[in-house]
Amino acid sequence: MLQLTTTIDLPASPDRVWAELTNFAAYPDWNPFITQASGDWAEGNTVAITAGGMDFKPIVLAFDSGKELRWLGSLLFKGLFDGEHYFLLNDNGDGTTTLTHGENFSGLLVPAFRKKLTTQTKSGFESMNEALKNRFEVT
Repeated sequence: MLQLTTTIDLPASPDRVWAELTNFAAYPDWNPFITQASGDWAEGNTVAITAGGMDFKPIVLAFDSGKELRWLGSLLFKGLFDGEHYFLLNDNGDGTTTLTHGENFSGLLVPAFRKKLTTQTKSGFESMNEALKNRFEVT
């Protein structure tokens, strides 16, 4: 198993961060990592995501307004290469939010992709975090 975790402080309330994070139609306008996301975003539903240049059809595990968004995707079949992607929002009580953005990878192919995941994929998470922060600094 491999865990990637990033954090960033955002100059907005959890409700504002949630609204931006779940405005999936706007992702192509600002998100350098997840360039497409669509579907019926409710727990248990399958959605469509393009991230890091790859298309996925993950299952939504959590969709808790202002708190948590989480999904699980698999390459070909479960157990080969699985990724549980998550966004956790923490209210700092001062009008700001700490976003924890990461993914837990598991499966037979994880060792083969470890270097790419810890460099390119983590960099993609950080780029998305910064782009999200910039949305609040501009508005």
